[in-house]
Amino acid sequence: MKGFIIRCILAASAVFFNTYLFTSGHWGWGITFLFVTAILILSFFRNENMILALNQMRLGNTDKAKTYINRITHPQLLPRRQHAYVLFLQAVMNTQEFGFTKSEQYLRQALSLGLRTGQDNAVARMHLAGICMQTGRKSEAEKLLAEAKKMDSSGMLRDQINMMQNQMKMAPSKNQMRMAQMMGGRKKMPRMK
Repeated sequence: MKGFIIRCILAASAVFFNTYLFTSGHWGWGITFLFVTAILILSFFRNENMILALNQMRLGNTDKAKTYINRITHPQLLPRRQHAYVLFLQAVMNTQEFGFTKSEQYLRQALSLGLRTGQDNAVARMHLAGICMQTGRKSEAEKLLAEAKKMDSSGMLRDQINMMQNQMKMAPSKNQMRMAQMMGGRKKMPRMK
């Protein structure tokens, strides 16, 4: 929040100073200072922590990407698409810290806000399917994996989706899990001598 307020003050003062330069007849400095003003105004549409996090993810440094994305404390102040991407990245990177319910909530909110590319939508649905599979909602996980398969136009996630579908075939259903809990697990038979 402090960064947003400082950015607003800097942008307003840059606009006022730029108009002062033009009205006082310093056209050269006014044109030069236009670039500084433009950069300050463009910073409202692109968050620097998000850019740094995406760059670190491309390089493979997930720990640094996690620190950059966790620096964004008020993503609701960002434009809609960036808000969606912040929620998406926080849910994917912080699944162990957040737990399944909060990660699922963030992923669903990111999908409702709208991710830009089909590939990102496919990844979000695949992660959501994994969470549903872990919590025992097999039919919902199958539906989400089918949607992810449709959205994966480039085929980058084909192997991961097939692996998850194979795991779902071997995973017990919710009723089987309940029965195993009620029965105290699988009983061992005594060895025959």
